[in-house]
Amino acid sequence: MSKQLKADLVLLFVTLSWGVSFLLINICLDELGPLTLNALRFLLASVGAAVVMFPKMRGVTRETRRYSLGLGAILAIVYVCSTVGLIYTSMSNAAFLCALAVVLTPIANFLIYRVRPSRRLLLVLALALAGVALMTLSESLKPRLGDILCILCAVFYAFDLLLAEHAVKRPRVDAFQMGVLHLGVAGVFNLIFAFIWEKPALPQSGKVWAAVLFLAIFCTGLAFIAQTMAQQFTTSTHVGVIFALEPVFSGIAAYFFANERLGVRGYIGALLLLAGMIIMELPERRKKGEENTHEHSDLRQE
Repeated sequence: MSKQLKADLVLLFVTLSWGVSFLLINICLDELGPLTLNALRFLLASVGAAVVMFPKMRGVTRETRRYSLGLGAILAIVYVCSTVGLIYTSMSNAAFLCALAVVLTPIANFLIYRVRPSRRLLLVLALALAGVALMTLSESLKPRLGDILCILCAVFYAFDLLLAEHAVKRPRVDAFQMGVLHLGVAGVFNLIFAFIWEKPALPQSGKVWAAVLFLAIFCTGLAFIAQTMAQQFTTSTHVGVIFALEPVFSGIAAYFFANERLGVRGYIGALLLLAGMIIMELPERRKKGEENTHEHSDLRQE
């Protein structure tokens, strides 16, 4: 088995765990407030990763801490929107709408760094808008509060991805340390929010404790470490297409374990969104002249 295939299988497991996470969050919300749940999830993941990988956490630079604080603050908003949104919409809707970050990232990239998006973006945006409309709009053309929060989650996550991509290119930023620290920052912010708007309490049943621990260990801590390591051995295209399967896994879990049914219109909308995500991540074909230029440059390098 090649290293790339192993890496793709690891990323597939990460994506599967993220897809299942919406079902686990639903279970936890029976006993915990959404902000308390986020605080537990991220603090357990961050502390656990820091303890297990303690040698790698030595010598944190000032720049790493600075980017960790910014990313953690954005990630806190991302998960407040997604977890609270899940209370007011279906699991399937939440998963597909939160995954819109794949489509929104190139738009955010253009707004911040003036990087011109590919021409296919217009097609992808049309598919995404049609999919969102079919999944969220009622007969009175009003989206649910949960749907709006999940769309906001995707918007903030797009900016989170861009900031993280910018940060890891800095010579004095350690990607692993930043990953662990920004999870902790997100947990602290959610804990502060929980004390303001909720009454924080620990889970009361074994079922909810099991769900919280799975979210912390597999869906947050191990998922981050596995993603970081696996991405060294595969392509960004493979990563994007695999991650686009997250809402599919979530929809399957919702169908079989939560008895959720979207209806014909909802499933058509989900298919349109999925198609847009996959198209967004497929590699663009180079023009013939560009291919020749690329080949000549490769020969010169050799």
